[in-house]
Amino acid sequence: MGSLFPDRRPLHESIPPLILGTATFNTQYVPNPFDLPALSIVSRAFDLGVRAFDTSPYYGPSELILGDALAHLSLTQRHPRSSYFLITKAGRIAGDVFDYNPAWVRYSVLRSLERLHTSYLDLVYLHDVEFVSPSEVLTAVRELRRLRSEGIIRYVGISGYPVEKLCTLAEMVRRDTGEPLDAVLSYGHYTIQNTTLGADAMAQFDRAGVDVVLNASMLGMGLLTTRGADSGPLAAWHPSPEGLRKACQDLVPVAVDASEKLEVVAIRWALDNWARVGASRGSRNSGLPAGGRVGVSVMGISSVAELEETCRVFNSVIEGLESETPNIEQTERRQWSLDRRQKIQGVVEKMWAVLGQWKDYSWSSPEPGFVNARKPEEIGVTPDDGILTKHAAKSSVTVKVDELPVLAV
Repeated sequence: MGSLFPDRRPLHESIPPLILGTATFNTQYVPNPFDLPALSIVSRAFDLGVRAFDTSPYYGPSELILGDALAHLSLTQRHPRSSYFLITKAGRIAGDVFDYNPAWVRYSVLRSLERLHTSYLDLVYLHDVEFVSPSEVLTAVRELRRLRSEGIIRYVGISGYPVEKLCTLAEMVRRDTGEPLDAVLSYGHYTIQNTTLGADAMAQFDRAGVDVVLNASMLGMGLLTTRGADSGPLAAWHPSPEGLRKACQDLVPVAVDASEKLEVVAIRWALDNWARVGASRGSRNSGLPAGGRVGVSVMGISSVAELEETCRVFNSVIEGLESETPNIEQTERRQWSLDRRQKIQGVVEKMWAVLGQWKDYSWSSPEPGFVNARKPEEIGVTPDDGILTKHAAKSSVTVKVDELPVLAV
């Protein structure tokens, strides 16, 4: 079967540098995600130039909420499907339930199409690959690539927590299939608390041929916030040990002493530094000299105010990366960004001293003794809900996906 995307460019030429993550559209982060102003958030994201959205079936109702927002008439009239980049995941069903069998992976992707009201997905990750065997990952990658050949998805990636495991699996995929992964999503490993996703890891991904490496969870899934991980829904599931939670809370007064908020420092530092450290495996940005690349970040958002602040910070970061110019206004913005970078770096260095042994600490994922709760006889078994039948009946047509716009900066 011919590909529906005969003009498929490298991922770094298609993916925008800032992605709206919707893991927050989930009971893990808020009591009732259906109460979130999802339509307002997504609409405002478009207004601010955001052109990429990340979700997962593991995030509770996130796919449904995001899909309904994107399908709202007020948005479809202004933003056709080809104008934005849509990302989801497959393989993780629940906290301790995984199914990387090709039949389930295919079903999960087709179900995501239904939930997100789309005929194709731009990027699909295998979700939290450290919980299954390397052979299962390899088999699932091959299934995603079959779906790619059928025009259902454009790019294939993996996601997870342990950086070394991600590196090893990326190398395996290239070695055993002869083709590198398009993307690797790492979370919680390029923050003010943990910089494991640094130069050494990037060199490994480079050797594995990975095109784009994305940084997510800049706030450590809520660790690096004023309220911390011990309050609200986070307290019931956050995997961090008590010592790390306390150490992160000890950063709050450091921020206050500098007339800052911990969240503001954490987001600015991560966006600013990942834009540079992740650039070699980043997104092409027309606003930079010679169309340079910038590290791709995923921002978790649960309100319009959070969205606006994060976009403002990201735009300022980009201004700091721009070349010098005779334009006085642009020069002033560039200098303000560089001065802000210097101040934030000074605050973060004080925070590193406070973190002590907890600097660059990573918890075990999975925890020792983990057992997949998916029973052997359930692996690959899909619901009889008509989704597979519906998509099997569809005939293949060749379409050309318009070039995605670069995030406005």
